[in-house]
Amino acid sequence: MCGILGGSETEWNYEAGITALNHRGPDGQRILREEEFSLAFARLSIIDLSDAAMQPMTSFDGKVTIVYNGEIYGYDYLKKELESNYPFVSYSDTEVILYAYMKYGDRFVDYIDGIFAVAIFDRRNQTVRMFRDRVGVKPLYYYYDGYNFGFASELKALRCLVGESKFALDYTALYDYLTYAYVPAPKTMYKSVRQLKPAHKIIYQVKEHRLSTQKNYWNLVINDRVDRCRKDGELAGELRQLIHESVREQMIADVPVGTFLSGGVDSSIITYESLLEKPDIESFSIGFDDENYDESKYYHAFIQKFQNNSNEQIFSKKIFKELYKKAEEWFDEPFADTSAFPTYLVSRLAKEKVTVVLTGDGGDELFGGYAWYNRKYRPGLLGDSSQISRFYENLTINNKKLSIPMAGELLYETLYKFSVFHGYYTKEMKSRVAQRWGIPKDYDDYWFLREYDHKELPTLTRLQYIDLCTYLPEILTKVDRVSMQLSLEARVPLLSRKIVEFAFSLSQEERCPKGEMKHLLRKAYPEIPKSILYKKKQGFCMPRQYLGRREMTNEKMLKEIWKMR
Repeated sequence: MCGILGGSETEWNYEAGITALNHRGPDGQRILREEEFSLAFARLSIIDLSDAAMQPMTSFDGKVTIVYNGEIYGYDYLKKELESNYPFVSYSDTEVILYAYMKYGDRFVDYIDGIFAVAIFDRRNQTVRMFRDRVGVKPLYYYYDGYNFGFASELKALRCLVGESKFALDYTALYDYLTYAYVPAPKTMYKSVRQLKPAHKIIYQVKEHRLSTQKNYWNLVINDRVDRCRKDGELAGELRQLIHESVREQMIADVPVGTFLSGGVDSSIITYESLLEKPDIESFSIGFDDENYDESKYYHAFIQKFQNNSNEQIFSKKIFKELYKKAEEWFDEPFADTSAFPTYLVSRLAKEKVTVVLTGDGGDELFGGYAWYNRKYRPGLLGDSSQISRFYENLTINNKKLSIPMAGELLYETLYKFSVFHGYYTKEMKSRVAQRWGIPKDYDDYWFLREYDHKELPTLTRLQYIDLCTYLPEILTKVDRVSMQLSLEARVPLLSRKIVEFAFSLSQEERCPKGEMKHLLRKAYPEIPKSILYKKKQGFCMPRQYLGRREMTNEKMLKEIWKMR
């Protein structure tokens, strides 16, 4: 993991920009200045610690240069294919991407799996080509004013590179933050800056100063059937093999590797598989001083059974107060997922011993894990309105009962229902700021959900795909920013390309027979303590009362941390 940066304007401040990414890459910085396009890199050494793996990395013929943040898994087979044509000088994955691009062009991305943000300056056709990983683990932001173009791993680096005066607030993005608890891609809080969406690429023509539109390079094939064709045992065996291979590949590093162990099904499986590969691997856990949120008894059950090397710390209100205002530094724009604070604490604990951690992120979205996937809620979320009026009469949001008129409004549109169940703001709740920020009355609050809502899919599959594309990015943003703030690389074995494609290749009944959440994961790993496998979903979140109850979290953090009213 590293920090990357580049730009077309020679007068921009590349030193300040890359220095702003020092936390992502404390092991060395390098700037390659050229009249056409400049590139910069801040390195966190993970694989091949030698200078041969340093970036920006240029091809043997000097025609192509790459900067890249992330890790590519299982790339040895691809390297063997390329070695007959290209003279490798390192054993880094960066060089594999570089020569895969030279052989396959933009199709190189079809040959790799991993978490990545890639920028390639091709002098042969004077283009800068950028690619982001399939589920959006690694960030990539870009600035474009109609002529000059720049990119970076984080917004703070772009502000330092280009200059604060070029950044005007996009109030529709801030309004979207109130809806989703973060600013959804491709927007940022600035009008002139965008995020590259997951599984997308974009091309900047250096001579013409022209930027293409974002283009999708990967289409996930989704099984739209409900009934099953394959047996549980066969599917569980295949899933277990895929997870085993993914963990084995993602444990490869020239630095110490550990795991996050929360006490949930997903992190327990990842830690268990890691122990099979490396029995002395360290796990890192966080408990809470509030028993209503504390899950320490579950990860203690895992530790007691498998006797692994464990480390834990307790998250308290005092620690929260110490960390609260740091959110602005971590995220650069409004972000309201308060689980970022305990995630930072467990990352800080892990960094004392390791440089890489494996997490269980993605299991809920792929194999079912959230309350709203439960059979008793699914009709209420996306079903016929006549089935759910009684459900909405009793629905509360952040301890505030939803009024009957508001419920009636929500029944009008399925995505309203879905968003309310997530605890998002309703249009009524945002009306105060909408007028102040000049948001049009016909603004589509749920454009982001609508983009990924496929009404032809069975209900559970439909919900899971929406969450994969809209809810999971919030989680991945949280983990990336807080872990990289500490120069800690977080990898996500359950989100390997093969596992994502496997999960959505299954029919709804194969994935969650009779609506049983995480059925396949439980079937695949009977060794995990039953107290973990069958416990009620808790979620890794801090006590709500730490923030106070005067107003909703999104708006409170917007005012107190980002100073916006």
